[in-house]
Amino acid sequence: MEIILYLSVAVIAIAFLVLVIYLAKTLKSLQGTLDNVSHTLAGLERQLDGVTKETTVLLHKTNTLATDIQQKSENLNSVVTAVKEVGDSVRRFNGSIQKITSSVNTQLEQNKDKISQVVQWSNVLLEIKDKWKMRKDDPYQYNVDEKQMLPPERQRERARY
Repeated sequence: MEIILYLSVAVIAIAFLVLVIYLAKTLKSLQGTLDNVSHTLAGLERQLDGVTKETTVLLHKTNTLATDIQQKSENLNSVVTAVKEVGDSVRRFNGSIQKITSSVNTQLEQNKDKISQVVQWSNVLLEIKDKWKMRKDDPYQYNVDEKQMLPPERQRERARY
């Protein structure tokens, strides 16, 4: 019975030794895996630092760009206001021109008969002046018939006599 006891202790010892060997192999494999994970995490940390720096630079550029856009927008607002004021001035100017034009047209309509009489009399006076000048320049070469000096209505009246 004692042998069985020794044999069972020996079997337990061998089983324990096998367990320790497999456990050591598993831990060794786990150690390699953890080393790989550690190297991967170190690489990710370096990449994350680079990304963080680039993100910071990009954020500064974005802030600068946003400030620049806001300044340009404010400047553009003043330009838009100035253009609007010019448009208002042009609209008022057009209104004034339209009022003046309608006033002139009204005056022309009211004085149309007088204007046509003035134009007729000025044409008659210009003809008389031209004939008078031609007669004065060379009275011997230019024989003017008295009928030609008269307006057409008067020529018809003289022709009857």
